[in-house]
Amino acid sequence: MTKLLVVDDEKNIRRLYESELKREGYEVETAESAEEALELIEDGPPDLVVLDIRLEGMDGIDCLRTIMERRRDLPVILNSAYSTYKQDFASWMADAYVVKSADLTELKEKIREVLEKRGRA
Repeated sequence: MTKLLVVDDEKNIRRLYESELKREGYEVETAESAEEALELIEDGPPDLVVLDIRLEGMDGIDCLRTIMERRRDLPVILNSAYSTYKQDFASWMADAYVVKSADLTELKEKIREVLEKRGRA
């Protein structure tokens, strides 16, 4: 089963994503901080990370940099309520950038697309 890691500081977002993505047939782990996410990745890397940018402590961009330094092969989708981060060069390291929405269709499509592209589907 394909394992996803959802990193978001908002509990309700984590619950929603976990529920919706499990329905899509994924195994889903969640983390509320970048630090927790990096620990989970070291313990047993997922097949893909869905990463919020605005997090307490280390932000998502710094977390993305750390992931790329440690595991360049791990696909990451940045998922933020703010489209302005798309212009940040650091965000270009991610495999995709999805602006948060109540409708998770775009996120689900990007997950499938990135997994297929990376041969992890």
